[in-house]
Amino acid sequence: TDVGHLEHDADDGDDKIAKKARLEQLEPMEIAQHYTNTYHAAMQQLNVLPPSIEPQASGHIIEQEELVKKILANGFAYESNGSIYFDIAKYNETHRYGILSGRNLEDVLDASRQLDGVGEKRNQADFALWKRAQPEHIMRWPSPWSEGFPGWHCECTAMGRKYLGNQFDIHGGGMDLVFPHHECEIAQAVAAEGEQMVRYWMHNNMITINGQKMGKSLHNFITLEQFFNGSHPALEKAYSPMTIRFFILSAHYRGTVDFSNEALQASEKGLERLLNGIADLQRIQPAKASDEATATIANELPRKCYEAMNDDFQTPMVLSHLFEACRLINTLIDHKAQISAEHLEQLAATMRLFAFQLLGLKAENGNNNDAREEAFGHVVDMVLDLRAKAKADKDWATSDRIRDELASAGFEVKDTKDGATWKLNK
Repeated sequence: TDVGHLEHDADDGDDKIAKKARLEQLEPMEIAQHYTNTYHAAMQQLNVLPPSIEPQASGHIIEQEELVKKILANGFAYESNGSIYFDIAKYNETHRYGILSGRNLEDVLDASRQLDGVGEKRNQADFALWKRAQPEHIMRWPSPWSEGFPGWHCECTAMGRKYLGNQFDIHGGGMDLVFPHHECEIAQAVAAEGEQMVRYWMHNNMITINGQKMGKSLHNFITLEQFFNGSHPALEKAYSPMTIRFFILSAHYRGTVDFSNEALQASEKGLERLLNGIADLQRIQPAKASDEATATIANELPRKCYEAMNDDFQTPMVLSHLFEACRLINTLIDHKAQISAEHLEQLAATMRLFAFQLLGLKAENGNNNDAREEAFGHVVDMVLDLRAKAKADKDWATSDRIRDELASAGFEVKDTKDGATWKLNK
């Protein structure tokens, strides 16, 4: 969205991007591009896959005008002083406005009547499809009705239809967009084509800080960059992108996410525990057969994780199943249980699939795997120094024992004319 967003997401007021452009003496597209670049950088750090298509509203003015023309032709909109408004009362004669939010049209109209005057609109609840630009409005385009700009509800409907077709499966957004934004999208799509465009609506809940809703007006707003560098006064330290990602996955997407230093530090420890557990898999030496409890966990883990993901993306449940596997790994490391090569391979594949490929977690520089391998390196070098001393003292039994113990732990040691070298067989 780089055009059409007015203050308070209403049909009147200043365009937010244009207002910022005037304050900073920049072009509106420079403002839009700056925040787009910032967003992309943050998403990359959070290991979020980029979209295949990322259309911009300003590049689809023609498509939005065509949408408005269809709605007008079907009798669900009207022109007023160069602006086009959606006629909610007319729409509700044959359809239902409020199907997503559960709102009754009479309640919507009653609430709108409490406002002073309706201006250009027949009902205050009617929403803009096209707005005639005032002289001071920077972003404007020609149209059959006036020089102006599209209403912000039009953008998703026009671009979604262009790239995904007249019907597609999933439309996402925050819970604060259910009404009026997504409700208006449904009405537009039905008014234009006669049927709903979206089959499933998925809404994520809000972010709170210490139990209070995050917002600029409350002065408790923390940006992702501030989380990453720890520069906000409410933060005790910096938190890595993967810690933030793990924390968000720890709550269901439709549940409230409450940021606090205690919760973030718990997520930091949880992430480390999970990544260490996956890394420890390579240290386990398989036995000829698994004991019953081990076999059950290894066999049930894929089913449990898939069932949780298929149940409306229950990511907290997936994490709990992966932590159950981590407890098994610790038992195996301590030689208190046995696992076959087949079950070990199955366990490792399942944990990597869900932790890395599906939940999108990864080891970060200086954290977990990188730090662990560096520590391994120092320890192995120290042990090989002891082996070299044993060889110098002609203590061949100790020398051979160190080599064999390292080999059983997965380290391959080779003696060369320049000394011993090693590598970890993963």
